[in-house]
Amino acid sequence: MYPILLKIGGFHLRAYGTLIAIALLTGTWLAGREAARKGLPSERVQDFIIWAALFGILGARLYYLAFAAPRIFLEDPLGVLAIWRGGLAIHGALLAGAATAIWYVRRHGLSFWQLADTLAPSLILGQAIGRVACFLNGDAYGIPTTLPWAVTFTNPEAMAPLGVPLHPTQVYEMGLNLILFGLLWWWRRRIRFDGQLFLLYVGGYGIIRFVVENFRGDQLQYGGGISAAQTLSVLVVIAAATLFTIRARPVGASSKG
Repeated sequence: MYPILLKIGGFHLRAYGTLIAIALLTGTWLAGREAARKGLPSERVQDFIIWAALFGILGARLYYLAFAAPRIFLEDPLGVLAIWRGGLAIHGALLAGAATAIWYVRRHGLSFWQLADTLAPSLILGQAIGRVACFLNGDAYGIPTTLPWAVTFTNPEAMAPLGVPLHPTQVYEMGLNLILFGLLWWWRRRIRFDGQLFLLYVGGYGIIRFVVENFRGDQLQYGGGISAAQTLSVLVVIAAATLFTIRARPVGASSKG
């Protein structure tokens, strides 16, 4: 599509970096609004987002390179930092973000689950915007298809194979992410326990990613035909469902038998 939005001399404004920045700004604004609505300290939430963004991008990059191009760590160490070209894995970002959240809430005496609920709509909306970045960059592309809505990349700067009709997997995931965002936004005033919204987000995205991976042409694979993202998605959905069940129980409830 359009990996480079603007060229002025030697300056290149890349679509990927621009859209990721927009996603972060949008998510920060929305999270601050939700924090204020829930009576949480907005400055703490926004401060956390800065930390989470830094470590999340690092985690996303390292996760991607560990599976897609592990040689880069030895052959081109500086290339590890070239995130503006693409090559970020959302699961790596989520893992790093979760670790950052655990550290941050302990340091500042916040509730992990309240913070997570506050961020859930922002996270999935940011991911939807991020898939626009992938689409423009030719990243996260699909497998070849003859379907009428196939997309063909012709820009030599794109990461996708050129001249081949492909499933627009970036658009698939963007649309599904927006649907999940709408559901979370509607449900945010109806939550019955802390962590409910976040666990719905985690489980919902795990299902979305597992489905979309079937049409991806750039899968990071362990081997045996299943992608790394699908394996992690299954584990994430199981963990989210388990925690949801545990946290949904009334306080003091015990099993009978």
